Amino acid sequence: MRSDERQLSLFGSSLSWSLPNLFSQREAPGMQLYDRALLFAVISLISFGFIMVMSASMPEATSLTGNPYHFVWRHVAYLVGCALIAAVVLQIEMHSWQQLSPIMLLVVGIMLVAVPIVGTTVNGATRWLSVGPIRIQVAELAKFVFAVYMAGYLVRRHQEVRENAKGFYKPIAVFAVYAFLILLQPDLGTVVVLFVGTVGLLFLAGARLLDFFALILTGAMAFVGLVLLEPYRMRRVTSFLDPWQDPFGSGYQLTQSLMAYGRGDWLGQGLGNSIQKLEYLPEAHTDFIFAVIGEELGFLGIIAVLSVLLFVALRAIKLGNLCLLGDRAFEGYLAYAIGIWICFQTVVNVGASIGMLPTKGLTLPFISYGGSSLWVMTAAAMILIRIDHERRLSLIQAVQGKVK
Repeated sequence: MRSDERQLSLFGSSLSWSLPNLFSQREAPGMQLYDRALLFAVISLISFGFIMVMSASMPEATSLTGNPYHFVWRHVAYLVGCALIAAVVLQIEMHSWQQLSPIMLLVVGIMLVAVPIVGTTVNGATRWLSVGPIRIQVAELAKFVFAVYMAGYLVRRHQEVRENAKGFYKPIAVFAVYAFLILLQPDLGTVVVLFVGTVGLLFLAGARLLDFFALILTGAMAFVGLVLLEPYRMRRVTSFLDPWQDPFGSGYQLTQSLMAYGRGDWLGQGLGNSIQKLEYLPEAHTDFIFAVIGEELGFLGIIAVLSVLLFVALRAIKLGNLCLLGDRAFEGYLAYAIGIWICFQTVVNVGASIGMLPTKGLTLPFISYGGSSLWVMTAAAMILIRIDHERRLSLIQAVQGKVK
């Protein structure tokens, strides 16, 4: 193995995959080989999420199973999965993701086809594939895989995207297939996230404004049509506009969420002292966990959590910019995609819980209960760490080459 290959191996050839080489700076004294602030922010969010899931889930767990720690122990298992996923993802070099992106897209597409046929139904939605005791929400995998695919496509067809409508609409056709399969579950929220990520990447890649605005208009019209076609989506929109019109019916979840924020005030009621989580607020530990955070930790707690999430998203965007400047296009576009994804999903989750947006059933990144979301977000965050690690190593090698 050549010396440059050894540098690009995050863990070396040993079996010690608990990040020892990632935290080591032996290759370059005085220079960090990874983004410590980003890694600390992600670990902090996941740890905070565990605390809030423990606080928010106990009443519902007691009611459903008689065991207050039912969701807590499941979340612990998810965290173990996060550690294993982080260990694996950090060892995969970025060019491997680029090479495997078409295969990953095909495999997840097949899984999406299988969901309506053999999937598991929960609360009227068929979104999960069960593998033994593990349930996988394939739509979460679709977000990750589509981001990798789009980054690879923009590298291969960058000039065509900028100059030709054909290059612009090819990925839109792939998105349309994915969107159709995901809407069968049904899951409009994930489709919106995929659409925003696709549009954002095409814009950053320099697509023609005419194609860009045509896509935006088409997407907006399609969204309105999908809302009008499904009565339950229409009820969500109307209840979001005026939840107090039917506070015990269609507006129940939002009114309970708003009462949680109202009780929180500036400093909150204290960790564990939420009233709304006592089975008043549905999905208190999943989609509406931010309302429990607001009630228990107050406005200052909300600002702190949003600041860390914003830091992670902006760090990803900045990393994408640095990669593009350093002629690492695939890594740059993938970092952009992950940053847009984290930022937009946070906005939708928080916006739904405070009544600014219709309820979409999207989790709060790194914090909400749910194995698929937590695992996929962990993989995305570790890819950011890996991208930055490889970028820094390339800078070190360039400096060493000049010295020689």
